[in-house]
Amino acid sequence: MTWASWTTRGVYSGHGGVLTEEGGPPLYGDLTIHTTWAEGTAQITVQYTDAADWFTMAGSPVPCPSEEASRALHAAAVEAVRHGASARVPASLPGSEQAVGEAPAE
Repeated sequence: MTWASWTTRGVYSGHGGVLTEEGGPPLYGDLTIHTTWAEGTAQITVQYTDAADWFTMAGSPVPCPSEEASRALHAAAVEAVRHGASARVPASLPGSEQAVGEAPAE
């Protein structure tokens, strides 16, 4: 099995915070974003930095075709959290016409 993961600590959410699949109010403030990619799926979670509980970012998990695409998705999720506005997992990768979960056009 192939897998990869990335973690970015100290991400300050923009106004409106981050939505989670668990529901409840958006998460705000100093957050940690973690992405795990395995078997064609990316799972993105978020927590208050140094807290014990992790929450699934709204829109996760998503199909993701490669480790490289999952790294780009992680970076896009971090930027979405910084932007705030009730952040969710991005529907497409920045600088790309490719939606998350789609194979690249040939």
